[in-house]
Amino acid sequence: MPRKPPTSDKIWGCKRMNKRWTIGKIKEFVENNSESKLLSTEYHGFSQKLLFKCACGSNFEKTFTKFKNNNQRKCDVCQPPIASR
Repeated sequence: MPRKPPTSDKIWGCKRMNKRWTIGKIKEFVENNSESKLLSTEYHGFSQKLLFKCACGSNFEKTFTKFKNNNQRKCDVCQPPIASR
């Protein structure tokens, strides 16, 4: 039996990312998943760097994608970047 073509919600078994992040949802995510605070008041898309305040008091910038997916939730002093190979 041939495979069915993908539906609009699925592309061959992989669900599409359908969640739309707003500045309010991002602020809630930051509050619930880190000790940092979100200082930015606008969000224009995944490539935009947002301004955060670390628990130590330092300000730092990260894209929300890096903050969320790569667990980069502190400033570079508290969480130094991993050295590239």
